[in-house]
Amino acid sequence: MIGNKIGHRLDPYLYTVLKKISVEHSNPNLFTFMGFFATLVASFLILKGFWFLAGLAIILSGLFDLFDGVVARKLGKVTALGGFLDSILDRYSDLLLLLALLIYYLRKEDPDFVILTSFVSMGTVLIPYIRAKAEALQIPCTLGLMERAERIILLSAGALFQWMEPILWILAILTHFTVLQRIYYVWKKLHS
Repeated sequence: MIGNKIGHRLDPYLYTVLKKISVEHSNPNLFTFMGFFATLVASFLILKGFWFLAGLAIILSGLFDLFDGVVARKLGKVTALGGFLDSILDRYSDLLLLLALLIYYLRKEDPDFVILTSFVSMGTVLIPYIRAKAEALQIPCTLGLMERAERIILLSAGALFQWMEPILWILAILTHFTVLQRIYYVWKKLHS
């Protein structure tokens, strides 16, 4: 949703910031890996219960995820391999954060939130899967309330303000709502 509304309109502003740190000769994949590393740190911090620091690390990983695309587009370094790598590491990042939450709630012996986090994980995996299957059918499918940017914003807010339980309920509902939105959209396109 945010990606569809804003698109690449922030690119010039973000690139201006990035130019100040001399990214003209950077490889966008470096930002992809830095984002993944920030997610690993965030996951570790969740496991340790350092919620505020985990929230900051999640935000940092989201910023790196923005920067890799900006650098690739602005420097003419968009490649199929870069897009593929970014997509794979995004999925790992999403699931590592949720795995950290699962382990955290398992350790707390809180089966309700283990189940809830598992349900969020299912929706989180299905959203990009449906997009990929739709694109294989030549149907662009980027609509929905809970794309990656929204999920990262919610998870970081949940960690920063220690609102993870209500955030997980929101994610559980809205990720599956987005799945249904995309299924319906593709169904309509295939029947028109």
